[in-house]
Amino acid sequence: MVEKRPRTMLSTAKLVRNEDSPELLRSEKRKFKRYGVFFSTNKVLLFCLAFRFANALLLQTYFNPDEHWQALEVAHDITFGYGHLTWEWKRGIRSYLHPLLFACLYKLLALLGIDTPLLMIKAPRLLQSIFSAVGDFYLYRLSGALFGDYVAKWALFSQLTNWFMFFCFNRTLSNSLETVLTLASLYYWPCISVAPTRISKVSRKLALFMAALSCAIRPTSAITWLYVGLLELFSAHDQLRFIFLEAAPIGSLVLGITFLLDRVMYGSWTLVPLNFLRFNVFSSGGDFYGTHKWHWYFTQGFSAMLFSFIPFSISGIITSRKWKLSGLIVWVLGIHSLLGHKEFRFVLPILPIALMFSGYSLAALRYQTSSNGKRAKSRDLHTKRPMKMNLAIIFLLTTNIPMGLYMSLVHQRGTEDVMNHLAREAVTGKVKRILFLMPCHSTPYYSTLHQNLPMQFLDCTPSVEKGSPVESERFLTNPLDFSIEFAKNWTVPSHIVLFDSEERLLMDFLISHSFKEDKRFFHAHFKVDRDLQSSVVLYVLTV
Repeated sequence: MVEKRPRTMLSTAKLVRNEDSPELLRSEKRKFKRYGVFFSTNKVLLFCLAFRFANALLLQTYFNPDEHWQALEVAHDITFGYGHLTWEWKRGIRSYLHPLLFACLYKLLALLGIDTPLLMIKAPRLLQSIFSAVGDFYLYRLSGALFGDYVAKWALFSQLTNWFMFFCFNRTLSNSLETVLTLASLYYWPCISVAPTRISKVSRKLALFMAALSCAIRPTSAITWLYVGLLELFSAHDQLRFIFLEAAPIGSLVLGITFLLDRVMYGSWTLVPLNFLRFNVFSSGGDFYGTHKWHWYFTQGFSAMLFSFIPFSISGIITSRKWKLSGLIVWVLGIHSLLGHKEFRFVLPILPIALMFSGYSLAALRYQTSSNGKRAKSRDLHTKRPMKMNLAIIFLLTTNIPMGLYMSLVHQRGTEDVMNHLAREAVTGKVKRILFLMPCHSTPYYSTLHQNLPMQFLDCTPSVEKGSPVESERFLTNPLDFSIEFAKNWTVPSHIVLFDSEERLLMDFLISHSFKEDKRFFHAHFKVDRDLQSSVVLYVLTV
């Protein structure tokens, strides 16, 4: 079904033809021709690649444990034969499809003999930057198909300058790749994109394949594709073909391939999507890691992700009248709101869609209001912007750039820095055994250390008995008593890593066991989900 485009976003050539003189028409066509050459699709892709590459190099902070523990740590174990697999991999609720991408990267580094600490740290995010750039490119193409090239430019501007996309998109989370596949798939869905030159049957098969792939990586991605699939079903003229000759075969093919892949990796038949849904949805196992109020995504989570783009996105949704896509945003937020455990990254795939509407709103600012109250179009769209557009750009840049840089370079960087330091020290043989006296999964692990040395952290596997505190919780409740009891049976480590908030309580314990402070790494200026952890402290054994 093709939606009628609002008049304010018709092609510029059409607007000029209807409203301006022949001389101005020729002038505007020349300008848009130069603009099209400068902003060609190939150059857009190259620009996105360069931008995300720099973005990856700037990331120095820790955001979510899954970036390391559910992707890189698993990939390291596959490639080098050592690494820690969390309890999820023992229960079969994660697919190996996503980690294998990084396992291939690690294998290449090893074959070339360049698996140095620096490249082991930087290379995975650089690989992710390629995927992210493809996602940016498809957002540009989707925006162009829906609204035209001029809107596509501002949609891409919104995507690249949004603080959360800068902070999160290049991280090796399965949600990041899910977002890329979502954007690419939406571009090819006939019920969403309206590019008239595309062969809908071919594009729909490609869209179905990428949708199935995203579900294989993140089963909760099915929330998105249930909505889009129903839209296509109701709007298509070949519904039986869509169901039985496209959706069912393609979905079965992808499910079968991942099923066989997981059979090889797990060593037994494991139906990951069913195990994932059984634990996270049907038994609310995710609630073990905390819950939020039902409205959290609307009032805090997604609002923080959009940040200063909120008014522009809302304006774009209202004025563009693309209710299918805006409905997808509400649908995904609504379904995720029904689940107790909520995280920012769960709704990452719909953030670019909201930012696309922001781009629509920014592009609409090229129209100025005349003295009689009617809209008057600026005569030079690409060299002279109206004042209100300039103010909007300045507002968005001054609010998002500092935020993006602070979160990427400063906030919660200590846990990354301490492991980067230990990786360098381990190469010289100075590290023998490491103990992490801190909340579980607070740092990267073997994927960063890249040395087969004994390490130990406090376990936080969900307890079978509800209400029974896990090891990590018992430590946080009483660090001193826990450490005294723990030390009775430990193999003395050469290094202990802990936060300064616990260090104050364990100072005498550490001294009595012949440990002294080696280095202190800044971590954060303000607390996140527990008491302020301003520094990460590394203690070393002196005997």
